[in-house]
Amino acid sequence: MCVEDKIDKEAEGIEKLGFCGAELEKNQIFAGSPMEKISENAMAMDSNSSQIIDFVPIVRSGEWSDIGSRKNMEDTHVCIADLAKKFGHHSLDREVVSFYGVFDGHGGTGAAHFVRDNLPRVIVEDSDFPLKLEKVVSRSFMQTDTQFAKTCSVQSTLSSGTTALTAMIFGRSLLVANAGDCRAVLSRLGVAIEMSKDHRPCCIKERKRIESLGGYVDDGYLNGQLGVTRALGDWHIEGMKESSQAGGPLSAEPELKMITLTKEDEFLIIGSDGIWDVFSNQNVVDFARRRLQEHNDVKKCCKELVGEAIRRGAMDNLTVVMVCFHLEPPAQIMVRRGRIQRTISAEALQSIKCLLEEKK
Repeated sequence: MCVEDKIDKEAEGIEKLGFCGAELEKNQIFAGSPMEKISENAMAMDSNSSQIIDFVPIVRSGEWSDIGSRKNMEDTHVCIADLAKKFGHHSLDREVVSFYGVFDGHGGTGAAHFVRDNLPRVIVEDSDFPLKLEKVVSRSFMQTDTQFAKTCSVQSTLSSGTTALTAMIFGRSLLVANAGDCRAVLSRLGVAIEMSKDHRPCCIKERKRIESLGGYVDDGYLNGQLGVTRALGDWHIEGMKESSQAGGPLSAEPELKMITLTKEDEFLIIGSDGIWDVFSNQNVVDFARRRLQEHNDVKKCCKELVGEAIRRGAMDNLTVVMVCFHLEPPAQIMVRRGRIQRTISAEALQSIKCLLEEKK
């Protein structure tokens, strides 16, 4: 269990929880689908195999974003109910691969918009799509980054960077790919399951990778300039990236996490880092479940979540994408998470996590 999850567990009191819903997309995933076999490292989340075999996810999503207190909006996002159909890929027959992404730009909007518009297409056009999807997604992040570098060499005004987090649902499988500090959290019977790790200079694993490639961490920043260690773009910043095979200290390679969904998995929340500055993983799940129990509307829930982040004092751009796996809102349950009342913010919890990792 990671430090943040331990802190979340201690920080949350005993609560009654509410549940999830929204505008239905025409994106029902078919049971018995051959798409289930494309997972290279898929793992079942329930020891009872009937939990998996009998479950047919019905995918519906919502999204909301706000400029917050910033002068410019550099977040962007994408929700594609049927990835293959959108880009004219017909080999999947009835199978549906849905695609969701949040892209948090910095230094301008060029990189975020380029990745939003091109990454899904690059994935679909890969010759191994969809049979080797993990390899395809990882390769596509890198290829999109290279394509952006070439575009910037012609249009220097686009020079900028972006973090990227994507989620793809196919059959009963969920694949999350992350490069940066956007975050994905899954609700499983009301318990928050972290589906991505923030790539920040305070992480020991990332620091070791950075230093092995000639980079350094100064006052919590990569090469004294960036607050993230993985991102697409930023080719214009000296010492961040190299076109060689080894690459530079700033990597565009995503970390992947794949799971097999069961009926206990309720919804996935993807948010830019502005959301996580004021919400912990468990807190955001609790908030979403309560709101969605009231109205079963995913988009409205996303709007309320962003509004609550602003009320709590979030200073950054804010973007939330939520993907539900059921038509009905989850049933009310009682979840026990300890008896210690939270006294510090989610941002402070992240700082504590970084400090503890540095001590390892």
